[in-house]
Amino acid sequence: MNKLSDRLNRLATSATLAMSQKSSELKAQGVDVINLSVGEPDFNTPDHIKAAAIKAVEENFSRYSPVPGYPALREAIVQKLKNENGLEYTAAQISCANGAKQSVCNAVLTIVNDGDEVIVPAPYWVSYPDMVKLAGGTPVFIPAGIEQDFKITPAQLEAAITPKTRAIILCSPSNPTGSVYSKAELAALAEVLAKHERVIILADEIYEHINYIGKHESIAQFENIRDRVVIINGVSKAYAMTGWRIGFIAGPEWIVKGCNKLQGQYTSGPCSVSQKAAEAAYVGSQECVAEMRVAFARRRDLIVKLAKEIPGLEVNEPQGAFYLFPKCSAFYGKADTNGKVINTSDDLAFYLLERAHVATVGGDAFGSPECFRMSYATSDENIVEAMRRIKEALAELK
Repeated sequence: MNKLSDRLNRLATSATLAMSQKSSELKAQGVDVINLSVGEPDFNTPDHIKAAAIKAVEENFSRYSPVPGYPALREAIVQKLKNENGLEYTAAQISCANGAKQSVCNAVLTIVNDGDEVIVPAPYWVSYPDMVKLAGGTPVFIPAGIEQDFKITPAQLEAAITPKTRAIILCSPSNPTGSVYSKAELAALAEVLAKHERVIILADEIYEHINYIGKHESIAQFENIRDRVVIINGVSKAYAMTGWRIGFIAGPEWIVKGCNKLQGQYTSGPCSVSQKAAEAAYVGSQECVAEMRVAFARRRDLIVKLAKEIPGLEVNEPQGAFYLFPKCSAFYGKADTNGKVINTSDDLAFYLLERAHVATVGGDAFGSPECFRMSYATSDENIVEAMRRIKEALAELK
């Protein structure tokens, strides 16, 4: 009988990947689509990183690697965490995986049992709730709207914790909002979490270096919860290495050992050549990271300015990542020229794709149905043209 597993049927399809596929299909038909749906830097991987990969091929790094990654890569990560974050780890507390996405999922599958609750602040990255469901857990959402800059408060966190709470997934800088928690804000959340010793903190810091307010602050810096924090990070965003698929966790050794046991049974170690490239990314010059951050900051300023000029959109100023998450609910109930009514952010996203030929992602998939997400990881010219098209298309709704 052609029946998928109940486990799989609990999961939703990734909304960001679905919109990207729809955009690609239109492009294949000759439609001039500007894609603001995918969270992927438009820069090429820096040359010194590519050179390290070529050298790795020539030196025959083509065999199975240790499940948690090569010792040299894990040691490079240890040094990165010490030098950039002031955090002390050992190589045994690092486990590398096939991208930060797998790293998050490994951690969730390692610590969550059937019936456990995992707190997920909303807006959230689309895959968090489904990873929790895959583990048999229940996602518990804390809504944080644009009026609070999409960041939860200590009071909200305290109210959400129950005897069933096993973990919280905290993303800063945030996908999809670009919001960044300050050191004081993280300290206040840590004070709450310190009272609940069963709760593990999964800190997704993949956008660490795309930060427009200075030094990145990690919740792992606070001693009162340090032994329960799992940092998730990787090379995809900071070094324009999305396709290389290298992420890592840094955390308590018992959790890292659990992730290694899990990964050993279903993927083994990540790509050997990619690991040598990632090692070069961490130990080499960081000038490329700074250059990309300057470009992203300029684009952030540009897209915020243009979005604020569109009547009906409510816009905040993201402090990190490369996303804008405007509130668009003022358009709900309005209709296009064919009489089709916009009822949801998904409706709006598909309208913008069909009418303006701009791919965005509706906020429903991020737990914020009143907003939609645009990635500005594209050229200044694309941003200007995309926002012109969006402005015109939204003005046609009556």
